[in-house]
Amino acid sequence: MRNFAYLRAESVPDAMKATASHTGARFLAGGTTMLDLMKCGVEDPTALVDITRLPGLDRIDIGADTIRIGALVRMSDVANHPDIRRDFPCLSESMWRGASEQLRNMATIGGNLMQRTRCNYFRDPSYAACNKRRPGSGCAALEGINRGHAVLGTSAHCIATYPGDFAVALVAFDAIVHVSSAQPHSIPANDFFLLPEDRPQFEHPIAPGELIVGLDIPVSAALRRSHYLKVRDRESYEFAVASAAVGLELDADGRTVRDVRVAMGGIATKPWRARQVEAALKGRPLDEQTVRSASKLATDGAVSHGMNGFKIELAQRVVARALLTVGGIK
Repeated sequence: MRNFAYLRAESVPDAMKATASHTGARFLAGGTTMLDLMKCGVEDPTALVDITRLPGLDRIDIGADTIRIGALVRMSDVANHPDIRRDFPCLSESMWRGASEQLRNMATIGGNLMQRTRCNYFRDPSYAACNKRRPGSGCAALEGINRGHAVLGTSAHCIATYPGDFAVALVAFDAIVHVSSAQPHSIPANDFFLLPEDRPQFEHPIAPGELIVGLDIPVSAALRRSHYLKVRDRESYEFAVASAAVGLELDADGRTVRDVRVAMGGIATKPWRARQVEAALKGRPLDEQTVRSASKLATDGAVSHGMNGFKIELAQRVVARALLTVGGIK
C-alpha cells in the first residue's frame, strides 16, 4: 500500500471539489471494501476523501409511497429498522444475511452498492489475466477455478459474479439511485450495474468524482409481501451461491397473481431481474406446479463454464422456494 493523502469533506460540494483536485482520489465511508482492495493491491488511490460526516445522508425516511435511504446509512440501520423489518421484509433480510454484524455496523449503503467482485483472479494481482483489473489481459476464470462464477450476463471477457445482496432487492423492487455531480441525476437500480461485455472494468455509469447520495424504493404491495432467500456454502458470513429477492401481490380472490417481482444474486455478473418468471406468473393461479414451471425460466440464456454449471438448476430451485415461501405454500 503506497502513501496517500487523507481529506475530510464537510459537505457534498466539498467532497466533489476534493476529488476533482486529486487525480486518482476515492471516496471513503465505512471503508470495508476500499481498504480491502488497497491491501490487495487492486486499488491504489492518490487520496481518500472521507465523507462520513456529510450532513443529511444518514437518514431513513419512510413515506406512504417511497422509502428514502441516504448513502451513509449503515447496513445494520436498514437491517434493524423496526418499520422496514415489519413492513418491507426483503430489504431487511437482504441486509442482515450479508457480511457479519461487525461489518454491517461499519459498511454504508453507498459503499455496499459500489462493492466489487470477490473473484480471486481479480483480487490477487499475482494473476496477470484479469480484464476487470487489467483491461485486455484476458480472463483467467474462463479456464480456471470458476465454481463461484457467473452463468448469466457473462461475456468472453469476464465471468465475475456480482457479490452483493441488498442490490438484488433494489433491482427486484425498481429502486432509483441518486447521484450528485455537476449535473445531478438518477439511475434505475437495474441500469446502475453494467454488464461486462467487452469492457468489464466499467461496472457503473458513474464518472470519477460523482457521488451516490441516496436511493428511493417505491412502496408496493409486492414489497410488503416479500422475502430474500440466500443459499451459501456455510450458514453465515459467506457470499451467495444463489439467492432470490421476491415479492408477491394477489388478486382479491387470494389465489391469482396480480404482481410478482423476482431478482437473483450469486449467479450473474450483476443483480439479475428474472422478468421471464414474472411474466409467466402474472395472471396465473398461485400453486406449486405453476411456480416451479415458471421458475425454470429464471436461467434462460445461462452458460456453464464447467465447475459452475450446477448453479443453473440451483438458481431455479432457489427462485421456486422463495416464491413458495412468500406465497405461503409449503
